[in-house]
Amino acid sequence: MLLFVLAVIVATVTFFISTGVVLSAPKHRGPITDHFDGKRFSNPTGIKEQKATDVVRWMLTRKKGPWKEDKTSKYGNRPLDFYKDGIRITYVNHTTFLIQVDGINILTDPIWSRRASPFSWTGPKRMRLPGIKFEDLPRIHLVLLSHNHYDHLDVATMRMVFGAHHPKILTPLGVKAYLDKLHVSGSTDLDWWNEQTINEKLSIQCVPAQHFSGRGLTDRNGTLWCGYVIKSSYGNIYFAGDTGYNDTTFKDIGAKAGPFKVSIIPIGAFKPVWFMSPIHCSPEEAVKIHFDTNSEVSIASHFGTFALADDGLEEPVMELHRSLVKYNLAPSKFLVLKEGDAEMF
Repeated sequence: MLLFVLAVIVATVTFFISTGVVLSAPKHRGPITDHFDGKRFSNPTGIKEQKATDVVRWMLTRKKGPWKEDKTSKYGNRPLDFYKDGIRITYVNHTTFLIQVDGINILTDPIWSRRASPFSWTGPKRMRLPGIKFEDLPRIHLVLLSHNHYDHLDVATMRMVFGAHHPKILTPLGVKAYLDKLHVSGSTDLDWWNEQTINEKLSIQCVPAQHFSGRGLTDRNGTLWCGYVIKSSYGNIYFAGDTGYNDTTFKDIGAKAGPFKVSIIPIGAFKPVWFMSPIHCSPEEAVKIHFDTNSEVSIASHFGTFALADDGLEEPVMELHRSLVKYNLAPSKFLVLKEGDAEMF
């Protein structure tokens, strides 16, 4: 019996190790910079994500807030084919948005899968339907990927987007090689502060974020993570992606690329703070990013879809509302959209 148990343990460990190696993405190779040492990328301030021992400590001491799958949610209305009178932003959910401006339809970090996971049978489960049915999407010209985590770079969705729309794809350094491996072509890698012209009215700038990357056991921080600035004829749009907070990075983004007509800023997956703060900002820190970047209006992202941390389903929005009161910021200046809702700016 003991030998059987040991054999099961060895087989299980071997499975997870081998799977972790297989899932790992190709690592970037290029010149050494102030945030790339030739092997791994680092954050603007040097802050690091928690170590493996901290992950174990978190898993053993977790106090999960309540989540409940909403089986009554429905898809939103079919969006416009294009929008030419300003900026139109539709919330899909998590960090997936449809941004329509200057004749270009942009998707950010698209995920329509039921799980944010490499597996269909385990991993964070979608708790609400996407705000747009995939088949109702207008022609997608451009996809912005902030980094390669499963809830931001979803392979099944990227294959669907590529097959249906063949868009241009902008990625942080190193992610293009992974997409090429998947036969999803049309991507361009950008380093922080690189800028790509899309048309005569629109350009995209890659900007720093405080996070990390990796899809398996051997590729930790082997590719870059980022946010994006969309420079349009109707004003600049900031998509923060997935990020923790510090006192300098977002002020720098605001000074170099702001002011912003509208910003999309994450508010969820922030508990426990001791573990999550290097990689995920809290709702209060999201409000600080709003001010640091000199944003006219901000929209909340990264909440209410996947249970990724210990904050409950309702906590990020509740904490955001408290923070708006604390900083004397009107709710109309930091919007919480429902799936399928669209706002014009």
